Amino acid sequence: MLGGRGVSDTPTGHRRWKTLVDKVDTVELRTDAPHSARMYDYYLGGKDNFPADREGAEQAIAVFPTLRDAARENRAFLVRAIRYLAGEAGIRQFLDIGTGIPTSPNLHEVAQGIAPDARVVYADNDPIVLAHARALLTSTPEGRTVYLDADVRNVDQILAAPALRDTLDLTRPVALSLLAVLPFVEGDAPYTIVRNFLDALPAGSYLVLSHGTADLDPNAQRIETSYRERGLECQFRSRAEVERLFDGLTLVDPGVQVIHRWRPDGTADHLSDAEVCGYCGVGRK
Repeated sequence: MLGGRGVSDTPTGHRRWKTLVDKVDTVELRTDAPHSARMYDYYLGGKDNFPADREGAEQAIAVFPTLRDAARENRAFLVRAIRYLAGEAGIRQFLDIGTGIPTSPNLHEVAQGIAPDARVVYADNDPIVLAHARALLTSTPEGRTVYLDADVRNVDQILAAPALRDTLDLTRPVALSLLAVLPFVEGDAPYTIVRNFLDALPAGSYLVLSHGTADLDPNAQRIETSYRERGLECQFRSRAEVERLFDGLTLVDPGVQVIHRWRPDGTADHLSDAEVCGYCGVGRK
């Protein structure tokens, strides 16, 4: 749901965020039920999670012990991909859907570290991410970052949000980032979501995507079961299904790869494909 929380990167906006954060209570957070963003925070060693999240995460780790490694490699892919886009590809506008709890370096820190004038729109629908949104709004003076309280399924609302329209020029290339978010949308909906976003972006835009899979280790299928038992959507997809998300785009070399093998920097050479259990890629419209 978009709207009523407001978005601003002005000093007044920062005070407004504080007031709204103070209103995020345990009822809105649903601390009695696990949330995928807070479980992911736990995998990364964060502290913005609750007992239900930790219990759900530990059950998933029990059935797939290298899940923490997989989460770390997903973050490392984000850094490599954004460095490529802001550097080699010259992209200055980024739309990150399913942002998750801020974990440094955040996307805008990577992009603005290369291009200080980069502009970033973040979107997520977890109240605890909203509560940390000010960490996502620490833009360089030359650039800008804003945050939307929004669900990935609400494509039209995201694209029509005044904060997005004030931040991004949709007549110029935009990098759309969907990292580890589409496994939490079941069925064929991800294909429609990706297509609707890309249809609104001009030629020269990019899709950056990562996705869990059971191709590389059938035991990863048990992660799906673990999430669903806790009332969370979860659907891993095959390599062919992940490649289909890039239909109509030109894949950036080396194409769709296991996450730690996309332009590797040598830090994850000790991990096998089965331990990482995910695919990623970058495609150009």
